Amino acid sequence: MSNGAIRNLLKRDTSADRVVPPTGYTAQLTVFVSGAMAFLAVFALALSLASGRLADRWATELAGAATLRINAPADQLAAQTKAALAVLSQTPGVASARALTAEEQIALLSPWFGSDLPLDTLPVPQLIEVIEGEPGMDAAGLRLRLGAEVPGAVLDDHTRWREPLVDAAMSLRRLGWVSILLIGGATAAMITLAANASLAANAQIIEVLRLVGAQDRFIANAFVRRFTYRAFFGAMVGMFLGMTGVLLLPEASDEGGFLTGLGFKGVGWLLPTLIPILGATVAFLATWSAASRKLKELS
Repeated sequence: MSNGAIRNLLKRDTSADRVVPPTGYTAQLTVFVSGAMAFLAVFALALSLASGRLADRWATELAGAATLRINAPADQLAAQTKAALAVLSQTPGVASARALTAEEQIALLSPWFGSDLPLDTLPVPQLIEVIEGEPGMDAAGLRLRLGAEVPGAVLDDHTRWREPLVDAAMSLRRLGWVSILLIGGATAAMITLAANASLAANAQIIEVLRLVGAQDRFIANAFVRRFTYRAFFGAMVGMFLGMTGVLLLPEASDEGGFLTGLGFKGVGWLLPTLIPILGATVAFLATWSAASRKLKELS
């Protein structure tokens, strides 16, 4: 179907619009379903975009950092820490390395043990923060050298838990897009059922129209226009309600982790405005297919 034909089909035609009753349960069903699905689509889109941002942030922040843990008796801890820093300063791909202070280690452990942790009386290992540079360090080679020169050193390049986190965030992103596709399919199915019910309920009117010379295209166009406009209106309402709900979600914060900041950023706020257009397109295609098929059955 050409663009000109679609424009003519959606152009207001008062005489044709009288073919479809302006009220009834099919009208209410179409508006409600379109609004509800648009509302859910906004949140699915927000989840997908936020998960993508989270995956990118985790991959970027964790990829360039590593942690060196020194497990040694108290009388050897300082010497091994100094030796480890010396090895790291000579390692290609290491931009910087520094031993965390006692205050910093207490801050890391305080969420689990409280802020009054007596670090000086506990056998807590010394942590060294390692920042990678370009083109990156050889973790396997560094482990071998540390094993020979600093027996108590254990290098953690965050690979074991970085990759599962990124994979989980990407899975949430894919889940969001799959949800949007399912929402579109459910919308098409419900509007198809509503259009079929409306066509069946108006079978006698359709028969009379045919007797006075109305073509099936004229009748189908009337149903397609009415259901497309209903779906667009419902989707607009659902979109505004959904965006309002997203606005009310808590802002991103370190305390809330990934459970906060599930919204849109920058130009991302324009993406939900496409939902009513896509909803109207789905309604257009679903109603056109249903009307064409039903009119053939009523012939």
